[in-house]
Amino acid sequence: MKQYVMKFLKEEDGLTTVEYAIAGGLVGAAVIIAFTDLGTAVGGVITGITGDLTGP
Repeated sequence: MKQYVMKFLKEEDGLTTVEYAIAGGLVGAAVIIAFTDLGTAVGGVITGITGDLTGP
């Protein structure tokens, strides 16, 4: 009986799903932050170009 309990406690198969979920969440957050910053930069460039085209 002790062997079965020790084997159950050492088993790590269930942790892989949690690890994948955490990693996926971190990757998703990084993508959202990157695209938000990229969108802000592109918006600034478009605003600059519009200002140059319309003139003073």
